[in-house]
Amino acid sequence: MSIPSRSGLFGAAAASAHGHGMTSQRARDRLVATLRTEGIKDPRVLDVIRTTPRHLFIDEALASRAYENTALPIGLDQTISQPWVVARMTELLIENGVPRRVLEIGTGSGYQAAVLANLVETVYTVERIEELLRKARRLFRSMKIENIRSRHDDGNIGWPAEAPFDAIVLTAAGESVPRALNEQLADGGVLVAPLGPPGAQRLVRISREGDEWRHEDLEPVSFVPLLGGIG
Repeated sequence: MSIPSRSGLFGAAAASAHGHGMTSQRARDRLVATLRTEGIKDPRVLDVIRTTPRHLFIDEALASRAYENTALPIGLDQTISQPWVVARMTELLIENGVPRRVLEIGTGSGYQAAVLANLVETVYTVERIEELLRKARRLFRSMKIENIRSRHDDGNIGWPAEAPFDAIVLTAAGESVPRALNEQLADGGVLVAPLGPPGAQRLVRISREGDEWRHEDLEPVSFVPLLGGIG
């Protein structure tokens, strides 16, 4: 099911966080130009990347690198994904129609959820590390993003009470997709995830049509491991 683009959802917050120097709008425009040359084509995704203040999602000491096309540490052995990866995963989720309800496994900094929130009706995000989730929630509130629901839990079990979901995205890599997540994907839905061992991970898109599952093996990527439990 397609819905109109939610561009501008947090426009006021983004406008107040335009930054300066290496966090300015010019820096964001350069990042978008880089993403375009590296194969990101969807104008909706490029527009959201352009308007989302990535520097707010990382430590202030790294703010000058916020609009480089690279992953950055966010503490607790976690990273904020490379912008190209965020853009590519988002593009894959919405390519064949914008999903209404998206489940994200691994909130992390909150950046991927914020990008998705500007495109879909509701984002449900699960994070196993409580400290990261608290930071992300504070940021969502300060940016006045009201269509993200979050939960502190083991991402391997998803969010069964809110299932099924039109789309699911994993921001950490396992050898395979946890069975619970497959079961929470709606008929006609799409799941995007990095799969495989460290050093040999690939981005995979799985589309469900009834009892049929179509797997697309895409680009090589590098993600932190999908762990169980909570912390």
